[in-house]
Amino acid sequence: MKRALALTGAVAAAFTLAACGGGGDNGGGNGEPSGPAQTGGTLRYGLSLAPTCSDPAQSATNQTIYVTRQIVDSLVDQDPDTGQLKPWLADSWTVSPDAKSFTFHLRDGITFSDGTPLTADSVRKNFDAIVALGGAKAPLGASYLAGYIGSTVVDPHTVRVDFSGPNAQFLQATSTPQLGIQSDATVAKTADERCVGTNIGSGPFTYTEWKQNASATLSKRSGYAWGSAVFASQGEAYLDKIVFTVVPESGVRTGSLASGQLDAISDALPQDVPQIESGGGRVQFTANPGVPFGLQVNVTRGPLRDAAVRAALVPAINRKELVDTVLGPQFKVATSVLASKTPGYVDLSSRVKYDPEAAKKLLDQAGWVPGADGIRVKDGQRLTASVIFAPVFAGNQAILELTQQQLRAVGFDLRLEPLSVAESNVRQNNKDFDFDYYNSTRADGDILRTTFAVDQRNLNARGPAEPLDTLLSQQLSATDPAARAKVIGDAQSAVLDQGLWIPTIELSQAIGVGKNVAGVKFEASARLQFHDTWLKR
Repeated sequence: MKRALALTGAVAAAFTLAACGGGGDNGGGNGEPSGPAQTGGTLRYGLSLAPTCSDPAQSATNQTIYVTRQIVDSLVDQDPDTGQLKPWLADSWTVSPDAKSFTFHLRDGITFSDGTPLTADSVRKNFDAIVALGGAKAPLGASYLAGYIGSTVVDPHTVRVDFSGPNAQFLQATSTPQLGIQSDATVAKTADERCVGTNIGSGPFTYTEWKQNASATLSKRSGYAWGSAVFASQGEAYLDKIVFTVVPESGVRTGSLASGQLDAISDALPQDVPQIESGGGRVQFTANPGVPFGLQVNVTRGPLRDAAVRAALVPAINRKELVDTVLGPQFKVATSVLASKTPGYVDLSSRVKYDPEAAKKLLDQAGWVPGADGIRVKDGQRLTASVIFAPVFAGNQAILELTQQQLRAVGFDLRLEPLSVAESNVRQNNKDFDFDYYNSTRADGDILRTTFAVDQRNLNARGPAEPLDTLLSQQLSATDPAARAKVIGDAQSAVLDQGLWIPTIELSQAIGVGKNVAGVKFEASARLQFHDTWLKR
């Protein structure tokens, strides 16, 4: 345990998380009901996008994780204010000096909602099952378990997880819902069977209804008594139920909250704030850690094979105009390949800055000449590429339309291809795109490895490259937080050097909350946790 405390304390020192997490305000606070928490009631929540799967291990979008996070507990939790790792299912843990072996000691008396005990063997079966699901079905969980040799049941409450190489990111990964622990009966099912709302976890809520693409209903878990050390209390949740409904139209969500038909909603944009506040509600914001929104480049496609073209795109984008025009002051421009709230973030704003003349010069030097319509050409090829994107964030379409105008000003023709989440996943898996526009959230710099490493998803479709792949591997071996942060910083520069990611804006979660709702909290990766939420009646 001494090893665990030393490691987590050092990790916390390396974090620079904004103070918008697990405290009383949790990103908002003005107008939140005060007084002792009240039990009972149903929270009606409006999602902006349909959840894709009821399985936490297969969850990827924020709207899906808002639901799945509530039914599953994790081995550890991460304090959103400090970044420290805190006990949850495991009350202590140790890490081998080479970061290849992690041993977790589970709390006594934990059960799944079907009454079966949660044991060390349950943890083993969960991790084995995630590896079996693979990167296509469980891309995040599988990436966290890269190099997984297996888990050993030391005794009914102790499990050791072993990797073939150093894996310094794994401890933080065990705080994510993707590595949350589900019952033996659940993990024995096929990937598709795990997506229909029958998942059994040990969390504070259980599924009572799942209607694909429409709604999900959760009920309080009676007898829950092993809440995270981050929670305000460790006992049962206050709410009796949470009903998630899909309301894709922003105006309808806002109007439903203002009129009292919904109690909380996703994706409340700055222009919605006056209407929400006029009904006595508030908007809570928190910045997402991880990879900010940006254009991931398929380096095998058309003019994007030209490194000079990729380099020219970075200064061609006016990020401040994107924020000021489409979003608002609660959002930040992206200044690196990591968002500023992420451990290991390095400010590269001197390189990620708007300079259209520099962009034009790079293209001129590379032989791309303006054509009659202003779009550049070289050897008979027009400087054009398309970008695929899904409506996972309400501002995506408008941001890309403005980006399209900005790039056209330097002679680049960007064509927009809006897709559903399912269509986008297929195109991603097949690497069938020029640009892919998205963000990825995680409160650990290892997200660079899972996003860019040649042996991970590698949506850039590139071959091995030095020094990037070496750096992404080295950070897994660095158990000293300062040393690891240095490697992660170097990796951010290497991604920019190769033109693999064109950053645009940092995502913030903006949640509209009604006047009678208290304790809606963001966890460390900016996803919602409803254990402490209550309704004033």
